[in-house]
Amino acid sequence: MTATVIERGTSRRRIEDDRFLRGAGRFVDDIATSGALHGFVLRSPHPHARIVSIATAAAAAMPGVRAVLTIADLQAERIGPLPCISKVATDAPLIIPARPALADGVVRHVGDPVAFVVADTQAEARDAAEAIEVDYDTLPAITDGAAALAPGAPQLWPEAPGNLSYRFQKGDAAAVEAAFARSDIVVSLDLVNNRVTAAPMEPRGAIGTHDAATGSFLLEVSGQGVHSIRDQLADAVFRIPRDRVRVVCPDVGGGFGAKNFLFPEYVLLLLAARRLGRPVRWLSERIEDFLSTAQGRDNRTKAQLALDAEGRFLGLKVETVANLGAYLSTSGPGSSTTAPGTAMGGLYDIPAVHMDVRGAFTNTVPIDAYRGAGKPEANYIIERLIDLAAHRTGRDPLDLRRRNLIATFPHRTAMGVTIDCGEFHANIDRVLVAADTGGFAARRAASKARGMLRGLGVACFLETSRGAPGEWAAVRFEADGQIALALGTQSNGQGHETSFPQVASDLLGLPVGIFRLVQADTAQVARGQGHGGARSLHMGGEALVRAIDAALAKARALAAQLLQCPEAQLDFADGRFSVTGDTAGRGIGLLDVAQAARESGGSIDAEVDSDLDLITFPNGCQVAEVEIDPDTGAVRLQRYVAVDDYGTLINPMLTIGQVQGGLAQGIGQALLEEVTYDESGQILAASLMDYCLPRAEDLPPLEVTCIEVPTDSNRLGVKGSGQAGCIGAPQTVISAVLDALAPFGIETIDMPATPEKIWQAMRNATR
Repeated sequence: MTATVIERGTSRRRIEDDRFLRGAGRFVDDIATSGALHGFVLRSPHPHARIVSIATAAAAAMPGVRAVLTIADLQAERIGPLPCISKVATDAPLIIPARPALADGVVRHVGDPVAFVVADTQAEARDAAEAIEVDYDTLPAITDGAAALAPGAPQLWPEAPGNLSYRFQKGDAAAVEAAFARSDIVVSLDLVNNRVTAAPMEPRGAIGTHDAATGSFLLEVSGQGVHSIRDQLADAVFRIPRDRVRVVCPDVGGGFGAKNFLFPEYVLLLLAARRLGRPVRWLSERIEDFLSTAQGRDNRTKAQLALDAEGRFLGLKVETVANLGAYLSTSGPGSSTTAPGTAMGGLYDIPAVHMDVRGAFTNTVPIDAYRGAGKPEANYIIERLIDLAAHRTGRDPLDLRRRNLIATFPHRTAMGVTIDCGEFHANIDRVLVAADTGGFAARRAASKARGMLRGLGVACFLETSRGAPGEWAAVRFEADGQIALALGTQSNGQGHETSFPQVASDLLGLPVGIFRLVQADTAQVARGQGHGGARSLHMGGEALVRAIDAALAKARALAAQLLQCPEAQLDFADGRFSVTGDTAGRGIGLLDVAQAARESGGSIDAEVDSDLDLITFPNGCQVAEVEIDPDTGAVRLQRYVAVDDYGTLINPMLTIGQVQGGLAQGIGQALLEEVTYDESGQILAASLMDYCLPRAEDLPPLEVTCIEVPTDSNRLGVKGSGQAGCIGAPQTVISAVLDALAPFGIETIDMPATPEKIWQAMRNATR
C-alpha cells in the first residue's frame, strides 16, 4: 500500500504568504550585514565609445570612499570575464567576445559598467562616482539587429565581422523547399517580436562577503539559480575551487528569467569585499535595472507557410535575425535557437519545417531568457501565419486550425520532438463555449452601435517545458520532528514552499505543516539547476519523488527490524508502517522510525540525482475579445479566456495564479511594453514612466480553466505552467486586434499594438 492521497489537487493557500503579508519576508535589502560598505556602479552614458582615460583620484579622496575599481584593478587580480555557457549547435563556433565586469577600453551600450565605487554609505559612493572623470571618444552606434548585419554597419567587435555572432539552422531545408514547390498557396509575414524587460517588483541586488581565513566568498543575491552562478564565479571568474564560493538567495521578489544569470555587479562586490576585508552591498535602482539587467525577445522574422488546396499545412520556413545586444549573456543565444526550435510549428502536424537564425551584436542591453524564452516567439509565428492563411483563402481560422492539429499520440514533430499527449481539438471546443463566442455577433453589433470596433481572437499554444535536464533532491528527517525537503530547483515567487510539501504530504501521508523547504543555498543543497524553463515541478518533483522512495526504502528495512517481520509483510499508509494481517495492529510511525535511526547513530535520510530529461508539453487554446476606438486607436481588452492543459494539478489555485501572471506579461507585450532606442542609441524606456506595464485597469478578469491530461514523462504527471501565459497571450490578443481592424483590410500589425500604431494603420488603410 501507499500513503492516502490527502493533498494533491487541493487549492491550498500559499504557506509563504503569511510572512509576506506580515512584512516578515527576507529579501536582500532586509539583510542587515554588520560593517557592510556600499557599492555604486558608474555606467556609460554613451551607446558606443572608446575610453580615452579615466581619472579616479578625486573620487578616491572624497569622504567615506574606500575603493574605486576600474578595469585595471580586475586585470591586476586576474579576474576572468563573465562566461556565456549556452550550448548551441551553430553552423560555425559561436563568437563570444570577452565581457569583463568593467569596460575594457570600449563601452558598447548605455549602462555598460565603467567603474565601481565603494564607500561607507550609498550616498557617498554615488557622489564619488560623479567625481570620476571619463574621457570618451564616441563611436557610431547601431541598435537594430537586421541593420547591424547590413553592409557598412558600425562594427562592435573585431572578432565578429559584420556583427554576426552565429548562424543556427534546424530542420530539413530540402524537404521544406520541396513542400513549397508542390504547394497551392504560400503566405508570408514579416514579424517583430518586440524587445521587453522583466521589470520584477524587486530589482536586482546582492551582498558580497569574503572570509580571509578560508579564502571563501559568500554572495547573497536576488537570483534564480545559485549553483550556476556559483560555478561561473568559481570556474571562470575567480578561478578557485567551487567549495570556496557559496551563493545564497533569500526571498526573491520576482525574476521571470532575468535573475538566472551572472552579472558584472556580483563580480565587483566579491572583488571589493576581498580587497577591503568587509562586506559590500549593492542594490539596483529601477533605472539601473533597465540599463543593466538582461532584456528579452527582440527578433525580426520572415515566416512562410505552405498549404495545399485543401488547407493542409505542407511546410514552414522561418528566417530570423536575433538581436543579442552588446555581449553574449549567460544563456543568451539559446533563446533564439534551441529554445524556439523545440516548439516551432506549435500544435500542428507540419511535415517539413526549417528555421534559420542569425545572431547580431548591437549597442543595446544584452538579451537573455525572459519568461518562455523562445517558445512565445515560435508560437507567435505559426498562429499569426494561420490567421493570415485563413484570411487569404477565405477559410474560417478555427477550421484551418482543426484541420491541421496533431490528433494522434505520441507524435514526432518535424523538429524531432516527441509530443506524448494532449487534447488539442477538444480544447478549442471547450474555450469557445467558455468564452461564449456564439454571442460575439451581438456584442460586436452593440459595439458598432456605439461607434466602436470589436474583435475576437482565438489562438493556440504549445510549450516545451523542461529547462536543464535532471535534478537533485534530498529528504532529511530532523530531530524536531520536521522533514526538510531540499531541492535544486528554486522559487522566486511561484509557491514552492506550498506545492512541494503538498507532494511530500501525498506520498508520506503526513500533514503539510511538518515539511520545510530548503532551497537556494549551495551550502545546503548539493546540486541543482535552479529555476527556468517551467522545470521546477516537473524536474524537481520527479527528483523529490525518487528521494522519498529512497527514504521509504531505508525506513521500511528498519521498521521490519523493529517490528520483527519481513519487509514484504509491511504496508505503508498515512505515515505509518503496519504488519499485514496482524490482529494486534502492530505498526510504527515513519517519524518514530526516523527517531530510532537517529538513536542508533544512523538515519533514513536520502538524496538522489534524477536523470530525467523528458520534455513536457503544456498546451491550450485561448480567446481574447477587444474593443477599439476608431477615432483614437485606443484598444481595450474586454475579456480573456483560457482552457489549458498542465497535466496533473498539485495545487489548482497556484497553477491558475501562475498562468494569470504569465497572461498579464504576454498581454503587456502585445499591447503596451517595448524597450526602444533612439537613432543615436540612447535607451528611451529607462523607467516606469517610459515603459508601460499593464495595470489592473488594463486587464479584465483572466478566466483560466485547467483540464488535466497527465503525462507519463514524470511520476507526478505534471506539465510546467509558469511560462504558459506569456506563450499563449501575444498571438491571441493580436488576433483579436486584427479581427477588429478587418473592415480596414489590415492584415498585420506589430507588437505592441499601441493606440498610435492602430490609428496610423487605419489612417493609412483609408488613404
